[in-house]
Amino acid sequence: MLEPKVVRLSAGSAVLGLVLAAGAVTLAGPWDSGQRTAERTRAAAQPRTGGADHHAAGPQRPAPAPAPSAPGVLTALAAPRADAAPKPAAPKPAAALAGALGPLLADPGLGPLRTASVVDATTGKQLYGSGAGTPMTPASTVKIATAAAALSALGPDHRIPTTVVATPDARRVTLVGGGDPTLDAARLRALAADTARALRSRGVTSVQLAYDTSRYTGPERHPIGVNDNIAPVTALMTGEGRLGGTATGPAPRSADPAGDTARAFAGLLTAQGVHPGKPPARARAPKEAVPLARTWSEPLSALVERALTHSDNDLAEALARQTAIATGHPASFEGAGRAVAGELRDLGVPLAGARFADGSGLDRGDRVSAALLTALLARAADPDRPQLRPVLTGLPVGGFTGTLEDRYADGSPGAAGAGLVRAKTGTLTGVNTLAGTVVTADGRLLAFAFLAGRTPSAAAAQPALDRLAAALVS
Repeated sequence: MLEPKVVRLSAGSAVLGLVLAAGAVTLAGPWDSGQRTAERTRAAAQPRTGGADHHAAGPQRPAPAPAPSAPGVLTALAAPRADAAPKPAAPKPAAALAGALGPLLADPGLGPLRTASVVDATTGKQLYGSGAGTPMTPASTVKIATAAAALSALGPDHRIPTTVVATPDARRVTLVGGGDPTLDAARLRALAADTARALRSRGVTSVQLAYDTSRYTGPERHPIGVNDNIAPVTALMTGEGRLGGTATGPAPRSADPAGDTARAFAGLLTAQGVHPGKPPARARAPKEAVPLARTWSEPLSALVERALTHSDNDLAEALARQTAIATGHPASFEGAGRAVAGELRDLGVPLAGARFADGSGLDRGDRVSAALLTALLARAADPDRPQLRPVLTGLPVGGFTGTLEDRYADGSPGAAGAGLVRAKTGTLTGVNTLAGTVVTADGRLLAFAFLAGRTPSAAAAQPALDRLAAALVS
């Protein structure tokens, strides 16, 4: 018998070896379905499998026939003994889900209005549904629809510009907002430097400055009014109009983010030796204007991920309006809603009863069904629609990122879903929703949506939603 120390040393060495091996192959990447792409390609090119021969083949020594491949070790270890009693057949997935989710969906914390949909993300087949086609107030889970529509209309590589143009004599300069709420102080400073350089090259050091927000139309204020969750929706702003330095979550907002940005730009021009004179005024850029400088947002894929991970309302409204612009609709709340619906119709998802009153989900007039959300998530998982993939990669990870960072913790009702549940949250007073994906114990990817209305409180509803998502893991 081996001594205990020897056993411990052997086990420790084995574990260390596995860790080092895993680290080495991870660094080797890239991977595809559990196999490094280069390995898979090389293996596919080989004419034989198995076998070994240490002598060269020739006329007197024909090439050996390939030996049969060994059976999988783990499969052999898991095989039942010949004399073991047969196990009862496992319940079908739909029946198992109904048995697991039905009682959880009846939790009083979800209020009297609750709907659910679970689909196999690979096939799109519904595995469980309860009122799945009923339109509900989605709160921020509507951002899944907003994001999918924007990616469908514009593609993941689209960038939003902020441009500076001038009249032919370069005496009148206009800062033109393209609808990028992520424009920050550093990029604005660089834009001013590029503008001043272009003006000095023309011998101009004194200009009249204006700013153009005409890219968007309709009311700037969201129907909820002044609110720390969203700034005025305008085509020109810096840092989402946030006051106080926070990058995510609720924060006091500027009442005039476009004017603030233009005035900051004027000061930056002055620091570069170009003097705007009077304070900048809002005005459309002249038709004959020529470009002087431009800055671009991150690609749309990154903007979508940020909007979903942090439930960024300002960015979601910008995505909806970019969809409107790309499809020829007015870039207003109403026009963006029609544009989003049109793109989703082209994706072939169920739109019965759907209404998109805004892009962020702050408007209680929004209506989507659980079936619509799971259909969109399944479309995003479709290998033939890679442009939609950021809808999945942007979802918060349970217990780790974004709006799910503080949920699915050890000891919580949904602890089993930590790291395995990726989902968009939705929260309004009396409305709590959750929609996303989960990897099951047998490696299947499921898309789910749970929508609850007239909930007693978020404190009661959120744990109930987390339990539902975590139940899908097993």
